[in-house]
Amino acid sequence: MTKRSVASVGATLLAASLVMTGCGSRGGSSSTSSGGSGGAASGKVAKIGVIAPLTGDLSPLGLGIQHSVELAVQEANANNVIPGWKLEVAPADDQATPDVGKNAATKLAGDDAVVGVVGTLNSSVALQVQPVLASAKITQVSPANTNPDLTKDPKSGNRLYPTYFRTCTTDAIQGPFAAQYLLGAGMMKVATVNDKKAYGQGLVTAFETEFKKGGGTIVSHQTINADDTTKDYSSVIAAIKPSGPQAIYYGGEYPQAGPLSQQMKTNGLAVPLMGGDGIFDPKFIELAGDKSDGDLATSVGAPTDSSDAGKAFLAAYDKAGFKDPAAAYGGYAYDAANAIIQALKASLASATDAKSARQATVDAMSKVSFDGVTGKVAFDQFGDATSKVLTVYKVTGGKWAAEKTGEFK
Repeated sequence: MTKRSVASVGATLLAASLVMTGCGSRGGSSSTSSGGSGGAASGKVAKIGVIAPLTGDLSPLGLGIQHSVELAVQEANANNVIPGWKLEVAPADDQATPDVGKNAATKLAGDDAVVGVVGTLNSSVALQVQPVLASAKITQVSPANTNPDLTKDPKSGNRLYPTYFRTCTTDAIQGPFAAQYLLGAGMMKVATVNDKKAYGQGLVTAFETEFKKGGGTIVSHQTINADDTTKDYSSVIAAIKPSGPQAIYYGGEYPQAGPLSQQMKTNGLAVPLMGGDGIFDPKFIELAGDKSDGDLATSVGAPTDSSDAGKAFLAAYDKAGFKDPAAAYGGYAYDAANAIIQALKASLASATDAKSARQATVDAMSKVSFDGVTGKVAFDQFGDATSKVLTVYKVTGGKWAAEKTGEFK
C-alpha cells in the first residue's frame, strides 16, 4: 500500500453522510494501521478491529474488507469526525477458520483501545467470534455473514448477542430470492450441493424451502467436503447427472464452486451453476474456465457502481492506492466501519478512554441510520440490516454482469 493519502471524493462522501445523519500491511498480522493522517494526532486513540481471512484462498475477499475499513478510518481522521480522538485499524487474520477467528477475537478483546470490530466474512467463524466480543462488550458489524441463526435463536426467536450487527441481508432472503429467479426462468428441476459449512448449509436449506414452495422439485441433494484439497467432484456429478436437473444450486464459496462448475461441463452436465454471494467473485470465473458463461450468483444489495455513492466509494478506494480490489464486500465493510464510527461520535464524546466507551458504543448502534454506499444503513431489533435488496448476476463474456436487482417480497 504505497499511497496512503485520502481521496477527496471519499472524504466528501463520508462528510456528506455524517451531515445527513447527524493502509495496513498486506499480510495477515494483527498489527495496527493508523488509517491515515489528520484528526487528533496527539489525542486519544480508539481502534476498529478487522477479523477476516487475510491469507489463504479467501484472502481476496478479506483484504477488500480490511482496506475498505482503512479507507473509512482515513476519511474520518482527515475530517476530524470525532474531535480529540484518532482512529486506528487493527487487522487480524482468521484464515477462514473458526478456531483461528476465536483467537483473533480474543487478542482484539484484550486490547483496551478496541471499541468495535468489522467482520467476519464466514458465518462459521462468526459463531466462535460472537461470544468472545460480546463478553468484552465490543460492537461487531459483519459485512458478509448471511446465516440467519447468528442474530436469532432458532428455537426461542430471541436475539442472541446485543453486540452483533450486520450490513448485509441474510440467507433467509438470499436463498429464496435465487429460488424465485430460477422458477421465473422456467427451471423446475434443480439439484443442490452444499459444503457442510454453516453458510452453505443455511443457504441451501432456505433455497430448497422456497423452491419447493413455488412448485419446483429438488431432484438430488448432495454435499462435498470443503477441506478436500483434491477438489475432485466427479462422484457428486455422477450422482446428480441421471436426475436431469436444469440447474445446480450450490451453497458454499468460490474455491470449490469454480472447479465444480468446470467439472460439471466437462463431464456432460451442461447446466448453469448458481450460488450465493460466496461465489460472486472474479476468481470463480477463473477457476470455472471458459464454460462458465451462464452461471449465476446472488449478492446482497444493488451493484456498487449503480449508484453515485457507490461510484464515489470505488473512486476513493482506487485513489487510496490499495493493491487489492474492494471485491464483493468492500462497500458493505465501508458501511460497517462508518456505522461504528457514527456510534463512536456519541460514545466517545465524553469518554476518558476507549474501553470505557464499549457499552455506550453498543447502545448507540441502535440509533445509527444513514445513506451509505450499499443503500440505507440501519439495523432492526435483532441487529439485522433493514435493507432487503439483492441482485442476480450472470457470467457473460467471462465477466459477472447484473441480471436482476430487486427487493425480496
